[in-house]
Amino acid sequence: MTGLIPFNRRDGSLNRTGADFENFYNMLDDFFSDGLLSNRSLTRDTFKIDVAETDDSFLVEAELPGVRKDEIDLSVDDDFLCISVNRSEEASSDTKGYIHRERRSSSMSRRVRLANARLSEIKAKLEDGVLNITIPKQADAGSVRKIDIE
Repeated sequence: MTGLIPFNRRDGSLNRTGADFENFYNMLDDFFSDGLLSNRSLTRDTFKIDVAETDDSFLVEAELPGVRKDEIDLSVDDDFLCISVNRSEEASSDTKGYIHRERRSSSMSRRVRLANARLSEIKAKLEDGVLNITIPKQADAGSVRKIDIE
């Protein structure tokens, strides 16, 4: 309701005869829209992840406050670790005479490419809104290799 403006303060267009009702509908839209979250943003619409590398593993930390374990899908696709969250919230009330009810559904996902990782040995734990994922590294056979020229 941060966009709510008292009646006729913007301009006098509602008082004019034959005025279109566009400003009236804009006023209604401002009243019923959530002013804090009305603009979508990539930084607000996804969750934050941190990826760290140690000598023997990768550590992925995803911030998922308020997300339950059953709302998270953790999968592997080729060299990619895929973290997906599907949430559905409903404000329910036992009374039938409600004036306003809202439902919200959101879906977010992040993919991280992890080369030289043993993706079959991933361990994950959700604790206090933070998903900690540990992925062991494969033994490095050496990144430099000699190529014979014909």
